[in-house]
Amino acid sequence: MAEYRLTDLEVASGVSARNIRAYRERGLLDPPRRQGRSAVYDERHLAQLQAISSLLRRGFSTAHIAEFIAGIRDGHDLGDVLGMHDALFGNRRARTAAEVGIDPDGPEAQRLRELGMADLVDGHLVVPDTELAGILARAADPVAYVRAVLRVAEAARDEIDALAAVVVATLKDVATERFGLPAAPTGEDMDALRRIVADHRALGERVIADRLDAAMQRHMTTAVSEYTTDVLLGGNWTSDGR
Repeated sequence: MAEYRLTDLEVASGVSARNIRAYRERGLLDPPRRQGRSAVYDERHLAQLQAISSLLRRGFSTAHIAEFIAGIRDGHDLGDVLGMHDALFGNRRARTAAEVGIDPDGPEAQRLRELGMADLVDGHLVVPDTELAGILARAADPVAYVRAVLRVAEAARDEIDALAAVVVATLKDVATERFGLPAAPTGEDMDALRRIVADHRALGERVIADRLDAAMQRHMTTAVSEYTTDVLLGGNWTSDGR
């Protein structure tokens, strides 16, 4: 079996040494074997890095990848882990992570990463949500847009967490009524549980998205009306104030 020092693994995998260390710290990469003061990696670590890079390109965040790997390490069946992962996080195979053109070492990028909304891949800031990345990419001032994203994300964090807790509590009630006390379902029960989880995830997203959209329309209508009134009353009818 081939062995690699950190610099060799960096070349073989195409993953920077900085990211390799970060993956180790987050538990995504198995610890290397120690040989004196040196860390020695092998083909297993190379395969893990290739898998991580592939999942990142497909739109998964490092947090999701950590959940996936934890399931495998806990001895769960690969098919069950894959199925429950899609049910819990959605099937993201059609999505491709996109780079965002802001300073990857800046405070905005750091906060996006802390919130789990972006990852650092080979020195570039990458956003798993391609729709969000597209909006940021076409912005005249992407940093200003990122600040807006952060402002909304920070403001909504507690409320979103509370809404998610309601959805999960409802899911637990449905699952308990269907399968009884918490257990490890198998076979047809596992398939049914995957469907229930996926359905409740979709229901929660749909209801919240619809209610949020309706509320934003109300607030935006009021804001535009107030802005227009201010312009008319102030006499600022043209861009140069005439």
